[in-house]
Amino acid sequence: MRKLILSLTILCMVFISCNTIKTSNAKTASLDGTWELNYIAGPRISFGGLYPNKKPNIIFDLKENRVLGNASCNRYSGKLNVDGNNISFKDPIAMTKMMCMDIQGESVYMSSLQKIDSYSISDDGKTLNFIMGDTTMMRFDKK
Repeated sequence: MRKLILSLTILCMVFISCNTIKTSNAKTASLDGTWELNYIAGPRISFGGLYPNKKPNIIFDLKENRVLGNASCNRYSGKLNVDGNNISFKDPIAMTKMMCMDIQGESVYMSSLQKIDSYSISDDGKTLNFIMGDTTMMRFDKK
């Protein structure tokens, strides 16, 4: 009887862990693609004032395990660090060095990315929130 209970317990744990892995991979898969910034917390300048010409975007390439995008003027790329809902942009990010007139928005965007520690995606899959602690710092629309 003890062996039967032990066997059933182990079997249940295996099923639960397999299901957790599938759920985690499904959440990460929903990141894949291009997202355009529509909100950023912090600056006292309007969103349109920060990004008068071009909104920043972020592209998740899950096959290559990398992140890239445009910070409004310059392009950036780096390694994708995702574990469940946790995400980090603390690894070095390569960035082009083009001459840009409106660099304030770009510096706000890049410094905000460094602070992000988790993310959430809306139920309809169209909105991505980058979160620091329990505060939404950035919001993106799926493109």
